[in-house]
Amino acid sequence: MHGLDDRTIVHMDLDTFFVSVSRLQNSVLNNRPVLVGSSSDRGVVASCSYEARKFGVHSAMPMKLAKRLCPEAVIVRGDYEQYSYYSNIITEIINENTPVYEKTSIDEFYLDLTGMDRFFGCYQWATELRDKIQNETGLPISFGMSKNKTVSKVATGEAKPNGKKEVKRGTEKTFLGALHVNKIPMIGEKTSHLLRTMGVEKVKTLQEMPVELIENLLGQNGVLIWKKANGIDTSPVIPYSERKSISTEETFESDTTDIVQLRSVLIAMTEKLCFQMRKEEKLTSCITVKIRYSNFDTHTQQERIAYTSCDHTLIKKSVALFEKLYQRRMLIRLVGVRFSHLVQGGYQINLFEDSEEMIKLYQAMDRMRKKFGEDKVQRAVAAGLRKRTFNPFNGKNS
Repeated sequence: MHGLDDRTIVHMDLDTFFVSVSRLQNSVLNNRPVLVGSSSDRGVVASCSYEARKFGVHSAMPMKLAKRLCPEAVIVRGDYEQYSYYSNIITEIINENTPVYEKTSIDEFYLDLTGMDRFFGCYQWATELRDKIQNETGLPISFGMSKNKTVSKVATGEAKPNGKKEVKRGTEKTFLGALHVNKIPMIGEKTSHLLRTMGVEKVKTLQEMPVELIENLLGQNGVLIWKKANGIDTSPVIPYSERKSISTEETFESDTTDIVQLRSVLIAMTEKLCFQMRKEEKLTSCITVKIRYSNFDTHTQQERIAYTSCDHTLIKKSVALFEKLYQRRMLIRLVGVRFSHLVQGGYQINLFEDSEEMIKLYQAMDRMRKKFGEDKVQRAVAAGLRKRTFNPFNGKNS
């Protein structure tokens, strides 16, 4: 058995993934400042190259401001099918070569190599895997290696762009201590600003503060931040399974062929599942629609899609799949929807919208649902339905 201090964890992250995929399609973009998103002034920056970051541009920034900061930037629209395609290729390479791995977003992975150093050096092994991914996809990728997920993730950030870094056992606190506090996961802009007002800029200062003080200041999150700053992280690498799903279904009191009712129920269910995904910061890349006829014959129709958690995208897909599926015009007793192949990445809602207004609309609707209840905000097509209780099985294998 291996103790927590004996683990070997690698964090791999594709560098400016969306920009890099665009550059594969068009080499003219190489070495130039690139913004991925809508060219409309109402749009937002979904991703940007390192060359653009030098001008102060960052993701989620309004495109109008980004163009003002970096007028020579080339703007390209996102190609979400290509992002999903390359993400799946890289996942397959890692799956074929790694005993245990966790896919935390479409471009980020944790690998547990504990015990593999008995056969060969883990750092060399990770280097060879990185080379394999680069050779087979043409995409730049960085990795960090240490005894836990936090230190490895920070090491990857220090290795970028297109680099690698190992933090040896016993040097975790020293490595982290020299960095700015905003390099620690969980420390966002607000927390970073609060710490700066207290004179805390380097991680070393945070390491030396009493944990009780941080807890009084930031609550339970403060304890987690203090532990991360000190290189303490016992969280495991959770084996990735593309079968993780969220689903719901509705059995009717009376079997029906009412197409308007069936579509309305389907839309309402899809809308609720989308909200559930965004609440848990997940994206799906596979949608399945299920129907059961009055004679209990059950049929499903499934489609792989680009990663998303947006209502209007998934509602359109669920209705299209239902129309493909429902050919017999028999009475229906049940309909269901399932989203599978889930990954973390709710922030990427920005990628799937052209306008800042649409993003803000989603955020406002979700805030209202969280405050007043999921049934209080819904599309007009579903508003006339009687109140229903849906049962989404989050992350359950099915």
